[in-house]
Formats: sequence, C-alpha cells, structure tokens
Amino acid sequence: MTTNPPIRIVIAGGGSAGWMCAAAFGRFLGPGVIVTLVESDEIGIVGVGEATIPQIRLFNQALGIDEDAFVRATGATFKLGIEFVGWGAAGERYMHAFGDIGRDSGLTPFHHLWLRGRSEGVAGPLSAYSLNNQAALAGRMQRGKPRTAPVLPDMPYAFHFDASLYAAYLRRFAEARGVTRVEGRIVAVERDGASGDVAALMLDHDRRIEGDLFLDCTGFRALLIEGALGAGYEDWTHWLPCDRAMAVPSARATDFTPYTRASAHRAGWQWRIPLQHRTGNGVVYSSAHMSDDAARDQLLANLDSAPLAEPRPLRFTTGRRRELWKANVIAIGLASGFLEPLESTSIHMIQSAIERVLKLLPGRRIAPALRDEYNRQAVFEYERVRDFILLHYVANRRDEPFWRERRETALPDTLRAKLDLWKAAAQITRDREELFTEVGWLQVLIGQGVMPDAWHPLADAMPAAQVAEFLDILPRLTAREVAQMPGHADFIARYCAAAEGVAA
Repeated sequence: MTTNPPIRIVIAGGGSAGWMCAAAFGRFLGPGVIVTLVESDEIGIVGVGEATIPQIRLFNQALGIDEDAFVRATGATFKLGIEFVGWGAAGERYMHAFGDIGRDSGLTPFHHLWLRGRSEGVAGPLSAYSLNNQAALAGRMQRGKPRTAPVLPDMPYAFHFDASLYAAYLRRFAEARGVTRVEGRIVAVERDGASGDVAALMLDHDRRIEGDLFLDCTGFRALLIEGALGAGYEDWTHWLPCDRAMAVPSARATDFTPYTRASAHRAGWQWRIPLQHRTGNGVVYSSAHMSDDAARDQLLANLDSAPLAEPRPLRFTTGRRRELWKANVIAIGLASGFLEPLESTSIHMIQSAIERVLKLLPGRRIAPALRDEYNRQAVFEYERVRDFILLHYVANRRDEPFWRERRETALPDTLRAKLDLWKAAAQITRDREELFTEVGWLQVLIGQGVMPDAWHPLADAMPAAQVAEFLDILPRLTAREVAQMPGHADFIARYCAAAEGVAA
C-alpha cells in the first residue's frame, strides 16, 4: 500500500488575509495537508478593512468562534449598516442598512408599492421601513428574533473590529490547529525550471520553504502573483479614480454608533469606524483633484475625537489581477486587487476567496479547469462589486469638478444595464451570486435620488386605502420594536466589553 505525501500549502504574508486563510485551513483541512505561514514582523498591516458585512458571522461561526469572545478580543462593536453623508448632494444623508425593507405583497416587491404610495402621499421615507436603519439611527442593538411583532424581519449585523487584533486572534486559533508560522522576510521566489510553478520561498538567513500550492497574501507588493509570475493588472482608475488614502486612529468616541459612516468631500470621501477602544478614520481621494496636504487637513478637520497618531498615507490603483490564480499561486486580499472600502467589502472578498479555494482545492497536481473556474468566479465577483461601488459615484448631484466628472463616466455595460432597467420600470435583478442584493441597490438608488419612471403594474391593483394602511402600519411596528432594544453601548457592556487596554 502506498501513502501519498501530504499537500504542502504555503501562505506568504500574515495580516487579516493570511491568518484568515490559515485559520480556515487549520479548521477544515485534515492531516493530509501541511499549512505553513510565512510573515515578517518588520512589515506592517494596512488596516483599512476594519468594517465588515454580515457574511463575516458565517466565517466565524464556521470556525466555531464564540462571538462574544471574538468581540472582546478585537475591541469590536456591532454594525447595522453604512450611513452615507453628502453622496447625493451636499448635506443629504441616507443609510445602506443590512436586512430587508418592508414586506412584499404577493408577487409585488415592496418597493413598487412604496413608489406608488410615495406618489399618492401616503408613504414615509424608505428608511422608515428598515428595522436595521431605525435601530442604527437610534443607537440600539439586539440579537435574535424580533420581540414585539413576528411579521418584522430579523436584524442582520456585522462588526467593526481592529484588523490587527483580529489577525492576532486568528493566529492563536490557527497555530492551535497545527498551522506553522515561520518568521522571516521573503528575499526571493524560486520557480521550477520545467513547469514555471513556484517551488519555494527564499527567506533571509538562507532559509527555504517549499510548497505545492502558494497563497500570495503579501498585500500591495504581490510578491508571488506579480513579482514572480507577472500575472498582470487590469486598471480601473478610469471608472474609480481615487488613488490615495490617509488613515489615522482617534480616541474612543463617547458614542460608538452601530454603523459605519462614509462622508463625501470635494474629491472623494472619509470613513469613520467606531471601535470600543478607538475610532478608525481615513480619507480616500483622487490625487488629480486634491493634494496630499489638503487631504491630511480634510481628514484631521473632520475627526470627532483627538488623533492618536500621525496620518499614514496609502497609494493604490483600483483594479484586479488579470489572473488571480496563476500556475500554483492564488492571490488573496490586497495582492489580488483593490477596491475602495466604501461598502466594507475588503474582508468579505478575502472570505469568499478562501471559500473558493476550499471548494476547488487541488491535489499535488493542479488541473487547469480548477484554475479557470476559480478565475471566472473571482473576476465575476470583482466586477460586480466594482459596479456597486461605482454606482455611488455616478449617482451624485454635487457641484465640484471631481463629482461632475463622475457623472460623466462611461459606465461598464453591466452597470448601464442595471440602471436602464431601474429607470424604465423600477426593476432590480440579481445575476447569479452577486454579492449585493436587490435591497442594497434599492437603498443606494433611492438614497441618492435616482427615481424610476414607472413601477410594476401589479402595484396599482391594490385599493388605495389598503396601500395607505399597509404603508402606515409597518413603520409603527418597526418603531415599537426599536424602542424596546437596549442601547448599543449598554448591549456591549452587558455581553462583550473588551478588557481595559485591549489594543496594548
């Protein structure tokens, strides 16, 4: 009887991407796989991915992580959505809240009835029909089923957390499950002369780490997928021209809101992410429209607490690798590409990449069909997330040069088709496994003032009095449910408060 040698997976780089991979592989892959992670303490973490979307809960649950323990360890707070300030026009605000909006009536999606009711003066603002939106604005939080009305939807949530603390938490988890960490700086990548695959990583002090499958989690440097294999990069700056950011932590906010805030400014936007022990802040901007000094001033002038460090600059090119899996290297995280964290997709795209790797995991020999399918799925995800982010920019009514140029952007065909369908008949379609749901698109479109010319004819079949009653009772039920929820800070204090000095 012959025993196949174990498959050797080498993860190049730590941070959130590397340790999420290591934790998942340590949890799900058996003794036939050896997992090694190589990282250097000399290399810092970018750390802009501190806000998440609800799918992160599925990742943590799959690992078997206790939610309250995770929140305590990472200084996390809860997140019910993202508030957008000034994206339609200066001074306007709306929320892209998680979860459902209203209730469908038979074959008629809720928003068609809402559009009719709005035209007849009997509908409240769209936000009034979202449990997450109302709870977020009230600064409240609860878990589980609604308490006061079974007709209300569940209230999905995500987290704000400290990315470096999350990586450290997952490192402990992964190492306890057999993942080996090697401290060292990658000085060269050795390739097989016959196949062109990566054979080994050469580290400082003349060390060599061999592998069969390599995951490139080296961030913007992309040492393997680009530096060694030259996968190429598809540049999307003609659609999304912001190419720089500055990030700075500030002191703990007195009110750590259960939502992220993204505030538009004259040449980009600024984020605010409240944690238990500090607040994450950053400004994203186009260097063609704003200088670094002006961006720094913009950032610091709009903090709601004292800065804890000097702003740290970041430079990036929006886009993706032409091949996200090439030869025996798969790029994960920033090594695979970059999309602004406007909709908190950075951590999720690491998570979805890990899921694809696990589903398509090769043996010692990599079938080209596996690579092709991985790349097809990854490209689809990147392009559809790109479209959703681009929607925020083109659907604006601001009067600065940067924003006027965004309205004139020639759109990808996929986004143009969605907008045409919405404008003509208030229809929103979701293609295959697009990340963002119809409700997500609806909130951004309505929130930024993109109104359709018509709604579904079935919405006209309901008697006017019934429409008015239907649109009146839902906000009242929602308000009653929110009123009995504890405050966000009180909820954290009761269940999952971080220890003093959690970030030390």
